[in-house]
Amino acid sequence: MPALKTYLVEDSPVIRENLIATLEELGPVQVVGSADSEADALSWLLRADPPVDLVIIDLFLHGGSGLGVLRGLQPLAGRRPQLVVLSNYATPDMRRKCLALGADRVFDKSHDIDALVQYCHQLAAPPARGIS
Repeated sequence: MPALKTYLVEDSPVIRENLIATLEELGPVQVVGSADSEADALSWLLRADPPVDLVIIDLFLHGGSGLGVLRGLQPLAGRRPQLVVLSNYATPDMRRKCLALGADRVFDKSHDIDALVQYCHQLAAPPARGIS
């Protein structure tokens, strides 16, 4: 299973380091870059080459927000990576806002890390082939 090239948008250095270690150990993930602000994330993601497969975004950042990152990536349309929000503020209303701005999934940091790892495995798995 090939590793998902992943970009992490997270303002807390401790959470960022722990999340990278967890995802790279338990999932098919290779973190290729990170940012702690909306501006830095968009600057990198809008010029990234080669493109990443997955972007994991926190909602509260040092500058700007995860919602701003989602909004800023909308022009990529069909060529954008999978966008996942991982936040301690994954309320039903915030989930709706994130999905409306283009997030593919929203996970709660406090209890959805296993679900995020499973999602990464699903993304990296080769497509199922039909029986001939």
